[in-house]
Amino acid sequence: MSPSRVVFSASTPLDPPSDDGPLRWSDVRGYGRRLVRRFVAQARAAEQPTFRTMIGSHFGIAVDDLAVSAETWPAYEHVNVQAALDVWLARPATTHEVLGLADYRHRGSFGLADLLGQDDPRVFHGPRPGNVTRTSLPIGPDGATRECLRAAVLLVSDGDDRLAILFRGPDPESDLGGVAVEVVATRDGLAGAVTARLRELALELNVHRGQVVSFGHSMFGERASLLRFHPRRPMAAGDLILPEATFADIRRQVVGVARSSERLRAAGQHLKRGLLYGPPGVGKTHTVRYLVGELGETTIIELTGETLGAIREACSIARSLQPAMIVVEDVDLIAQERDRYGGETPLLFTLLNEMDGLAEDADVVFLLTTNRADLLEPALAARPGRVDQAVYVDLPSRDDRRRLVELYVGGLDVDLSRIDDVLDRTDGVTASFLKELLRRAAVIAAERQPDAELVVSADDVDASLAELLDTRNQMTRSVLGYRSE
Repeated sequence: MSPSRVVFSASTPLDPPSDDGPLRWSDVRGYGRRLVRRFVAQARAAEQPTFRTMIGSHFGIAVDDLAVSAETWPAYEHVNVQAALDVWLARPATTHEVLGLADYRHRGSFGLADLLGQDDPRVFHGPRPGNVTRTSLPIGPDGATRECLRAAVLLVSDGDDRLAILFRGPDPESDLGGVAVEVVATRDGLAGAVTARLRELALELNVHRGQVVSFGHSMFGERASLLRFHPRRPMAAGDLILPEATFADIRRQVVGVARSSERLRAAGQHLKRGLLYGPPGVGKTHTVRYLVGELGETTIIELTGETLGAIREACSIARSLQPAMIVVEDVDLIAQERDRYGGETPLLFTLLNEMDGLAEDADVVFLLTTNRADLLEPALAARPGRVDQAVYVDLPSRDDRRRLVELYVGGLDVDLSRIDDVLDRTDGVTASFLKELLRRAAVIAAERQPDAELVVSADDVDASLAELLDTRNQMTRSVLGYRSE
């Protein structure tokens, strides 16, 4: 007789272990192992180094009564504070060790005093020693970056002095929106001297100085901590098509003042602020690009669209990085007529106050642009002196339209034999209209001769103009700034 077999399948129910029954040696062994593991874990936890023990060992003295010196910066200064710290640590006779932080995120605020109070790791649930974390931040428009600490404690030896530095970068997932540096030292007054020196170096080594920058946004719509770099592309004066008198006024007001700023300030003359206004599409933004290219040594802070809310921050940067120019494009977006809501809108009020609050000798120029001067005029007239030069950029004249067409042709092969007829029919159009006219003519030519070299005929130009002037394209003309008589 063959022995009986019991086969278990996936569907065969198994009885759960029962708590009843006699005590087994396996139960005793299992319970004993758990007791031993718990005892060993507690014993070893007490032996784990803490920031308190590590800093105390580095100092060689008690750390309970050490004074903490702290400095904070806005989030966009992260890379500058790191540059300052790197230079300060690179001094002769200075050595340091970097300790990373673990479990510091999502824990709210903490400082060096909290870490110095970290005695028993079994009851302290704050940050503990861990891996060093870094992030790469841009230092210019060419893609170069600098490695920056996110959170770390640095143990520094400077001759006979011993210091501990807590460095914390911006953490959007906690309540720290900027950069914080806290220092303790073995010698009285040294910690404060170090934080003051770091602030001086961060300003001296500021990577935004002389650059063209603007504020960015995070994916959640909040203002990002970083300033975005933009390339400064010089533009020839011949590429800016404006009436001669208008061009002279703008260039003297901005470029001329900037290049004579030292002599003007020495003579007690403040640097003026200007406003460019006119219909859409006449070249105000193009004019700003030309001026930015001309001011090669000036820090440019651009505000437009949603970043108009960063006016106060932009003015703070401009004061620190003089000579500077703040460009506020489409300033009408933050302004309404004074009696519409019973007064200025808050952002316009802030802008005017910042402009008025600059010292007389500040090397900061404001350049505002708007399509709706009628919305600004009452507020500016009620606060005289904020804007002292308003330059109207008008629709291009016939001669200017000819120059614009020649400029926009570029390397395109275009037959301009009937250009006079085009100029006769385009009175009241903007530079944007003429640019679109040539682009559309090129599209028509490409469709007409799909397999040949692209050559735009006079008929293609006429066909393009006919399309743009057709009633079906009324909205297109409107968005291109066309003004119908």
